[in-house]
Amino acid sequence: MKRMIALITGASRGIGNATAYEFAKNGYDLVLTCQHSKTKLHAFAQKLKNEFHIQTLCCCGDIGDYEFVRQMFDEIADFGKGVDILINNAGVSYIGLLSEMSYADWNRLLQTNLTSIFACCKFAIPHMLSQKSGKIINVSSDWGLYGASCEAAYSAAKGGVNALTKALAKELAPSGIQVNAAAFGVIDTEMNGCFTESERNQLLSEIPAGYIAPPKEAAKFLFQLANAPAYLTGQVISFDGGWF
Repeated sequence: MKRMIALITGASRGIGNATAYEFAKNGYDLVLTCQHSKTKLHAFAQKLKNEFHIQTLCCCGDIGDYEFVRQMFDEIADFGKGVDILINNAGVSYIGLLSEMSYADWNRLLQTNLTSIFACCKFAIPHMLSQKSGKIINVSSDWGLYGASCEAAYSAAKGGVNALTKALAKELAPSGIQVNAAAFGVIDTEMNGCFTESERNQLLSEIPAGYIAPPKEAAKFLFQLANAPAYLTGQVISFDGGWF
């Protein structure tokens, strides 16, 4: 029996890396992407192949570049026709006043965090339509729901992810394809390594669960979303320890 294929963007570290491990552990073949950590990603993919006897395909490049995504899906067609599960995880952050943000930084953030999702969905959907099934899960943030000072651009991009999730779910539900988003709070990743000890303690004091979740806990949640009943679609679900 052909194994299902999951595409996980931004898989060299953090939530994407933990999610790839979770899917591999459960027998999925994987397509993994990164931009800057090619050697690290290939070594990780080889480890998953050896440990779980799955097949992997690594695609390294700028996920915000439409042409890279188009070429990646040509490779995916040779690897296994198409993807059954798409996890749009890749993202970058920008912390600072909007008035001091350059146009180039704005475009880079939008292309990585939002345009990449458009491109990956566009090329993943035809295969899902052909088999009348598929799961698309977009990694979002609480900031896309509530906004954050000094992260206006990031909040705007994630707000766009949330709106895209809800609208696309309505387009695809009649074809048996589910689209949902996970709005994460603070997860213990390199991206959140910018916090000082006092800032981290302040965050901890605001999270009712009393801890900052490790990436593997976020990964388990994404895996559960990917295997949720078909009736769950068009939802943006917070995963934040009760923070908001």
